[in-house]
Amino acid sequence: MTDPVFLSELADPLPEIGTTVVLDGSEGRHAATVRRIGPGESVIIADGAGRGVRGTVVATTKTSIDLEVTGLLTSDQPPLTITVAQALAKGDRSDIALEMITELGAGTIIPWQASRSIVRWQGERATKSHARWLSTVREATKQSRRLRVPEVTPVASTKQLTSMIADHELTLVLHEEATERLADLRLPQTGAIMIIVGPEGGIAPSELDAFTAAGGRSVVISDGVLRTSTAAAVAIAGVLLRGTGTG
Repeated sequence: MTDPVFLSELADPLPEIGTTVVLDGSEGRHAATVRRIGPGESVIIADGAGRGVRGTVVATTKTSIDLEVTGLLTSDQPPLTITVAQALAKGDRSDIALEMITELGAGTIIPWQASRSIVRWQGERATKSHARWLSTVREATKQSRRLRVPEVTPVASTKQLTSMIADHELTLVLHEEATERLADLRLPQTGAIMIIVGPEGGIAPSELDAFTAAGGRSVVISDGVLRTSTAAAVAIAGVLLRGTGTG
């Protein structure tokens, strides 16, 4: 089994091999009390920005673990990064989508307030919902043993999302009625790809028109209609299988 990953700030430059690093705070308490990590076990501490250390636990308390550094880890930014604009969804659909998007290595996640989204992020609910997305992404990062936590931006309107298309080399708008297939597209080898995923009710015609007018490509990724919770993962996998990488 691979070493468990915990997220914490790390010194710059990284601690030298043979030195001792202390994991405390909420992550240290979770490691020592919930996970019951003990002396002799190997763990990874990552800073969420692509750096980490592997070490052997040499001491524990109820709220922290001390480890002797045995290796230094880095995860460089790939030449091609993936951004996912995920429409707000009800129930656990967003959680499922976020977990899969993170596990597959997306670099940025944009919560999208689509016109057909049943869920609305407003006022205090917006703050709490955004915090939940952040927490879900952090946990998925640790579960998938990644060193980078995807950025979760503030919620974006359709107008704001449309303006972001120009910042990407290619924007894929997932739509079941599209005539162009992702598998047939020529993908860029560097820069950034954005994938736009609609809500349960689909992308509204006016939204699709706005995205394509701004340069987005409407594509189909399956011979069936996928749920909003799984569509992004299928699209990312399609990109990865074409020989590109993510962060």
